[in-house]
Amino acid sequence: MSEIEGSGGKLEVTTWPNPDATFLVLLVHGYGEHIGRYQHVAERLVAEGAVVVGPDHRGHGRSAGERALIERGEDLTDDLRLVAERAQAEHPGLPVVLIGHSMGGLIATRYAQEHGGELAALVLSAPIVGGNPAMEALLDLDPIPEVPIDPAGLSRDPAVGEAYAADPLIYHGPFLRPTLESLFEGAARAAEAGPLPGGLPTLWIHGTEDPLAPIEQAEAAFERLAGDDFRRRIYEGAAHEVFNETNREEVLDDVCEFIAATLQG
Repeated sequence: MSEIEGSGGKLEVTTWPNPDATFLVLLVHGYGEHIGRYQHVAERLVAEGAVVVGPDHRGHGRSAGERALIERGEDLTDDLRLVAERAQAEHPGLPVVLIGHSMGGLIATRYAQEHGGELAALVLSAPIVGGNPAMEALLDLDPIPEVPIDPAGLSRDPAVGEAYAADPLIYHGPFLRPTLESLFEGAARAAEAGPLPGGLPTLWIHGTEDPLAPIEQAEAAFERLAGDDFRRRIYEGAAHEVFNETNREEVLDDVCEFIAATLQG
């Protein structure tokens, strides 16, 4: 692990090294969690030839900041930019693949809209790019009730929910009003910014039974956001965290095959 000083304080960054790397993956985690939950994803990517770099967002994991507080969504995109610049300086010449899950998928979308010319490929896992009526309704309540994320909505594998509930680095409290507002403002900004760069190969992966980022909302958003090279892989019955689902090996196979085909093409 290493540290980067961002505008919101220390960012903890994890690197999964590979001395023979042929590409660089920037891995972007979701709301309330931390990059350590992607150990198995990073290990598979390393086995496929990647060096993998991922930060804990401000207010998440081992990074500085009030827990799960996001006052301005664009700050997370700016933080990712700092991480990307250092990773590219340490691994010059490697094509860059950006992978983001959930809130991280929104961050990755905004990053690609601003810096897509530097990317070789983009993977969006259950991205929060559309609305969520249940979460939006929370903003109408004052105070916002203590309704933390239900681990049962993450995966059909009960061990995933059990590990999530027991993980001290995960934020288990209620949603903060500024955070919810920032997420919805970020999705609105993504829509306003228009389609993803036309030449950027993009893979969208999502479960049909996702309660946190409803697939219908994402589909509607991608009608506006999809670029010319846009592919989707939808998993029947899967919940929010497809990388942690019962068919996680299928998901990882699909992602790795997409990356390999893109980089070879």
